[in-house]
Amino acid sequence: MSTATEPQSQTSQQQPPPQASAAELRALVTLCLFGVVALVLLVVGYLCVVHPALTGPIAAVAAVAGVLVAAVGVACAVCRR
Repeated sequence: MSTATEPQSQTSQQQPPPQASAAELRALVTLCLFGVVALVLLVVGYLCVVHPALTGPIAAVAAVAGVLVAAVGVACAVCRR
C-alpha cells in the first residue's frame, strides 16, 4: 500500500526521455535563429515604414551590426580550425 516500500516497481515503469541527436539539435537551433532574424527584419521594416525619421538611425545600426556579425563569423571559423 505504501509507495515507500515499492521503489523498484516505480523505477521500472519510468523510462528516460530519448536524447536528441546533435544533428536534430543543430537543425532546431538553426530554425529558431532564422525565425528570430525574420521577426527582427519584419519589425525593423515596419518601423521604417511607420516612422520614416528612424530610417537613418536604423540604417546606421544595421551597418555596424553587419560588421559585427561578420567579425563574429570569422572568429568562429578560426576557432573551429
